[in-house]
Amino acid sequence: MLDQTLNLSQSRRNSSARPAIVLCLMLMLLASLSKSPLLAKDARNGAPGGGEKYPPTIVFMTDFGVLDDAVAICHGVMYSVMPSVRVTDLTHEVTPFSILDGARFLEGVTPYYPAGTVFVVVIDPGVGSTRKAIVARSKRGQYFVLPDNGLLTLVEQSDGIEAVREITNTDWMIGTKLSSTFHGRDIFSPVGAHLARGDDWGTVGPEMAVKSLVRLELKAVTVDAHGLSATVIATDGPFGNLVTNVDAEDFLKLGYQRGQEVPVTVGGRDMKMKFVNTFSDVPRGQPLLYIDSRGRLGLAVNQNSFSAVYGVKPPAGLAIPRAK
Repeated sequence: MLDQTLNLSQSRRNSSARPAIVLCLMLMLLASLSKSPLLAKDARNGAPGGGEKYPPTIVFMTDFGVLDDAVAICHGVMYSVMPSVRVTDLTHEVTPFSILDGARFLEGVTPYYPAGTVFVVVIDPGVGSTRKAIVARSKRGQYFVLPDNGLLTLVEQSDGIEAVREITNTDWMIGTKLSSTFHGRDIFSPVGAHLARGDDWGTVGPEMAVKSLVRLELKAVTVDAHGLSATVIATDGPFGNLVTNVDAEDFLKLGYQRGQEVPVTVGGRDMKMKFVNTFSDVPRGQPLLYIDSRGRLGLAVNQNSFSAVYGVKPPAGLAIPRAK
């Protein structure tokens, strides 16, 4: 009987102690998590590496192709600076030397990535010359590590650029002697990783005036009493659809409705084509106008290449009158 009483008393003491033990364990876990670099608050001049719930992300784009080791080397440099960084390859098949294509792809992806994302872009026909290597911060809070050669033109138009710095700090680069032809490895990749790690971007180099950025000479879209004037800026990959710099909103100001025939002058050729929702809304082989997945006016041929069929290559002029 005495043994049973002692056992019952001990059981009650153990039972009453359990909540305290559980609470203690929870507090220890929270204290441990608060020290995690992924959850720590980073106050270093708006650096992207801290204060985030998820691992920092670098979005990487080049015209290197994937037949050799160049992309893998750049990945290795990034991981060496910050092993936990997440690297997403936008594309490495940009048309060689095409700053315009790089600018277009860059502007197309920024809306889908959060503030703090670091974009490393190497389309750099002027590598080794007097062109500047820069870091820019957009008004969306994203960072861009790239040559100052016009790659930021469309991002600036859509998102705005609030600050720019020239990359001069050799501590953020790799190697005792920089290559004159592989700044993707020696400058842009390590700088991108330092930013993702949360290092103070104010130390990367001196501040530049945003107005001093190099910009592509693209004819701005104009809409007036006569109609719309714009530019074909690219073709849509292997399909040959024409990509324009005309937002859907600007085109719709002309007063056309879907299903209506639209007179168009493109690349010096006068044409008429229907404004429709999608390619199959016209017979196979017929041209059409549509709003593409990026919200811009596009020109296509159902199941064929507009560029090849009509001999239009970007950049090319585009003019559309107002609807009557």
